[in-house]
Amino acid sequence: MVPPVSAPTPDQALAPAWLDLPADANELAPQIWPASTDRDEHGMLRLSGISAARLQEQFGTPLYVLDEDDVRAHARRTLAAFRTAIAPHGADVRVYYAGKAFLCTEVVRWVTDEGLAVDVCTEGELAVAIAAGADPSRLGFHGSNKSVRELERAVEVGIGSIVLDSPIELERLAAIVARRGGVQDVLVRVNSGVHAETHDFLATAHEDQKFGFTLQDAPDAVARIRSLPGLRFVGLHCHIGSQIFGTAGFQESAARLVELHAELLEGGDVPVLNLGGGFGIAYTNADDPTPIEDLAAGIVDAVARECEVRGIGLPHLAFEPGRAIVGQAGVTLYEVGTTKEVHVGEEATRLYVSVDGGMSDNARPALYGAQFSARIASRTSDAEPALVRVVGRHCESGDIVVDHEYLPGDVAPGDLLAVPATGAYCFSLASNYNYVPRPPVVAVRGGQARLIVRGESIDDLLARDLGAAETEGNK
Repeated sequence: MVPPVSAPTPDQALAPAWLDLPADANELAPQIWPASTDRDEHGMLRLSGISAARLQEQFGTPLYVLDEDDVRAHARRTLAAFRTAIAPHGADVRVYYAGKAFLCTEVVRWVTDEGLAVDVCTEGELAVAIAAGADPSRLGFHGSNKSVRELERAVEVGIGSIVLDSPIELERLAAIVARRGGVQDVLVRVNSGVHAETHDFLATAHEDQKFGFTLQDAPDAVARIRSLPGLRFVGLHCHIGSQIFGTAGFQESAARLVELHAELLEGGDVPVLNLGGGFGIAYTNADDPTPIEDLAAGIVDAVARECEVRGIGLPHLAFEPGRAIVGQAGVTLYEVGTTKEVHVGEEATRLYVSVDGGMSDNARPALYGAQFSARIASRTSDAEPALVRVVGRHCESGDIVVDHEYLPGDVAPGDLLAVPATGAYCFSLASNYNYVPRPPVVAVRGGQARLIVRGESIDDLLARDLGAAETEGNK
């Protein structure tokens, strides 16, 4: 990449400071795309050896494409990093895949094959994990408002642990276990008061929000759990946010949690400390996520130091990397429908590129101003880079897929466009806004593509509308 020109043109002046003018607007930055991504001799983008054109022909667009080898590689690398980091300390570690990032039965099988546990937070997510054949004892159940029905089902299947989020939930679960018999392992979610350096909606450990107990209230919750024969307190849980770079926040949070952990040891065993995760990935060239090996070593060493200072042993640790497992493995393919130059002021113009998807398949830009990248997937071009905004088909001015990007200036209707790093929180947040059917999900591996989640049709949408069914029946 080349730095921005010293005297930007009016169009370039519209670009944010972090967006460099590329020397080659066809380049595929390796930190953003699945490892198998390349271009063929004609400039066509390929994923695991399969051309974008072939994927469109077989499955249509918009299309979520997930590289199975990439998901598996991130899972293996993450687990290995934490096992290596904790080995010198003589403790054990468990890594949970975040079901909310992307969940279907195939993905559950991939990550559990690679040694990961899975966290879920609804009855639906639990059902997917069980349908995939996941071991219930390696599932964790999260959520700030677990219903009686959900807790009943979790206990029934033999869930490994339930993360308690409130006094009401504690009593609700205790009543269920007393009625059913047996003992349920639980953790207590704690707000450490450490604020992640991320969007406010992604920061989950500050005090004024819906999750967990404060540091001050947690001991009373633990004492109550220990007084109940049907609940077994196994540890603390904390999650400071999502899309986090660096270890500083985790280290400060660990110091506060270990202090509480040491206090609770006076009343009994506290075998587990779950420090969450939410590790960041690169969505643009400006993003520089910390390598997982450095994160693992920094966080584990920080916990070990805090334990040593207090003269206590290192507990078993657990982590929830979040999007770091699946985010980079996903690419969304779109077809360009229209392009339009929009004059901004007297001199500058921005090229709007409209695609056949939008906020219904990627809500993240609308939710928190998330930034993404894009490349023409159906060809390469020698045209000069143009500042573009990739937008969707929905009736919202905020329907933006990629807010700021440079693409070849000859991008045109019919081109295929690829948006990388869409493996996490795109499929899982998809909607039917404007009655647009949700896209299918295709897995690619070894030159083969297979459908793993069927896309919706207009008939699927109408089938849920009882008035439409009644009209059809009267014809």
